[in-house]
Amino acid sequence: MRVLLVGAGGVGTAVTRIAARRDFLTHMVVADYDLSRAEAAVAAVEPRGAEDGSRRGRFSARRLDASDGAAVRRVLVEERCDVLLNATDPRFVMPLFRAALAAGTHYMDMAMSLSVPHPTAPYEQCGVKLGDEQFALATAWEEAGRLALVGMGVEPGLSDVFARYAADELFDDIDEVGVRDGANLSVEGHGFAPSFSIWTTIEECLNPPVVYEKERGWFTTAPFSEPEVFDFPEGIGPVECVNVEHEEVLLMPRRIDARRVTFKYGLGDDFIAKLRTLHELGLDSTGKVTVPGPDGPVPVSPRDVVAACLPDPATLGDRMTGKTCAGTWVKGTKDGAPREVYLYHVVDNEWSMREYGSQAVVWQTAVNPVVALELMAAGTWKGSGVLGPEALPPRPFLDLLSTYGSPWGMREEH
Repeated sequence: MRVLLVGAGGVGTAVTRIAARRDFLTHMVVADYDLSRAEAAVAAVEPRGAEDGSRRGRFSARRLDASDGAAVRRVLVEERCDVLLNATDPRFVMPLFRAALAAGTHYMDMAMSLSVPHPTAPYEQCGVKLGDEQFALATAWEEAGRLALVGMGVEPGLSDVFARYAADELFDDIDEVGVRDGANLSVEGHGFAPSFSIWTTIEECLNPPVVYEKERGWFTTAPFSEPEVFDFPEGIGPVECVNVEHEEVLLMPRRIDARRVTFKYGLGDDFIAKLRTLHELGLDSTGKVTVPGPDGPVPVSPRDVVAACLPDPATLGDRMTGKTCAGTWVKGTKDGAPREVYLYHVVDNEWSMREYGSQAVVWQTAVNPVVALELMAAGTWKGSGVLGPEALPPRPFLDLLSTYGSPWGMREEH
């Protein structure tokens, strides 16, 4: 399989380090707007081929602007790529998505096209939902006979695989599927250092969260609504979780029969307070404002300024301690009896740094698209159109994930 990886940030770099250890990959072109980042990602993995000449030269670096669809299409064709793996932030989903369709390749991302709140009732009704722009092109992808596998990270991604596994093998009837994410990570020397892209974090946390109910459909609530304390496994313990906008709530109901679907994230009071302050000051805005510069006025996005002022999440691993947990809680019945389970995946930052040189959150995100690529290369996962992970058989994915050295778990709730 030949892959064009667009984005050599923390997650993209972790993708290269994971994929370098797998044999399914023929070649991966690592592309980024900043060529030095792509070259650094390649340089870190190419020495692995020194012991085996057949694996030498499986990675190459290119400069590429993700917003330039024509340029992306040219690279896909020139490099004879089978699939485009999008590891950029959600702003670039649509140009990359369209470029892959135009080039006749498959496509995979970890976050879907952006939402737009309802203009008059943002905390009650959905406006443009996450992924709506992509699903609008589903027929074109079907007619092309190509697969656009959307939301294939950890959340969304592995969480959707867990939901499909629960529906197929663990439950006869499902009351609720609730994705619950929590961690006990801390970063030495930083009072505020998000472990994932602040651009994406702001987008998720300050947009109106979406909830799905079978009798009502999709609707929204206020940010950080419906707090609950969830007890996470493997020593993480109780964490307060709140509603956050996330793709699973838009994806799962398309394939899984559940009365309710939710996503709640363990953010903590301090983190929520800082995000609210950014919002109140207008620093979450993506619109341009004009500021003085040495050569005259300069238009900048406040959110880009915030991102530039914070430490790069990819560089925090050596100062980070603790574990992160992504998982799917499911409540329903099996054989006429009530059942409640939590399917989860935990990554210890000490382990991911030691084994891959990547901090826990970015490694946990990156491993899942690599597993999915391997299943696609083998023909185990296939299809056409725009599909989420819950549309494909879960057992091959879960079995293969365990061979990557980071197994998943299941806890019966009582």
